[in-house]
Amino acid sequence: MESIIKYIGSIDANYIIIILIALFYSLEHLLGSPFKFDRRLNHFVHNVLFQLPFFFANLAFAVVQVGIVKWSSANGIGLFHLIEIPLWLKVIVGVMCLDLSSYWFHRLAHRSPLFWRLHRVHHSDTRMDTSTFFRGHPLEVLVFGTASTVGCIIFGIDLPILGVYLIVQLPFLVAQHANVQLPAWTDKVFGKVFITPNIHKVHHDQNQYYTDSNFADIFVFWDKIFGTYKYSPVEARHYGLKEFDSAKKQTFWYLMISPFITIERNIEEKPPGA
Repeated sequence: MESIIKYIGSIDANYIIIILIALFYSLEHLLGSPFKFDRRLNHFVHNVLFQLPFFFANLAFAVVQVGIVKWSSANGIGLFHLIEIPLWLKVIVGVMCLDLSSYWFHRLAHRSPLFWRLHRVHHSDTRMDTSTFFRGHPLEVLVFGTASTVGCIIFGIDLPILGVYLIVQLPFLVAQHANVQLPAWTDKVFGKVFITPNIHKVHHDQNQYYTDSNFADIFVFWDKIFGTYKYSPVEARHYGLKEFDSAKKQTFWYLMISPFITIERNIEEKPPGA
């Protein structure tokens, strides 16, 4: 069991990302999509540009994160060092705990004006599809990288389990942004436990009432437990942020400097019937 966990944690995530992006981008064309737009290849290339600076920022942060998590594990810090449970259960609970940590940091990214300046780059995409997975400011690694690091320290999670979590999280992150027409039963069945693409897309609605909801990456029950779960029909959604609707504010360079620009957030009231 231990060797399997170490192997999963050692898998190069970049290969998995390439496979997942190719798979879901193809499915968007084969299965049809609820949100249609032109020049999709241009949109894809534009979003991939964000991955280049993010890759180096993530690489630099990973060095710091590995050092901190190794130090934490070596000193027996965290909950799992105080209790004895089977390794398989430790992996499952560890993934859940790290998802919980990500949930709270994601929620903080919407509440904190400073963190929102970084996170709004991801939400600025008005034409959401698989490539939206790439769209994010490189400095945002300080927010979500810190989330998993803090989770490891609090719960006593070591590097192999952190590696498993990051691998398990990837398919959810890519699938959730895919512009694929899914049958209603997927939400009724899988949506009782997991964050499905339709559930996550509520989080990308322009209306802040919906934007500030559905913060979890993997398990939907965190949002339900802490009162941040919302749902709306896919056909009724308008993606992005109204304050980023203009063509100028959709350019790569503008979005890179946007955290250093004061942009008034467009706040809407609760929609009728919600």
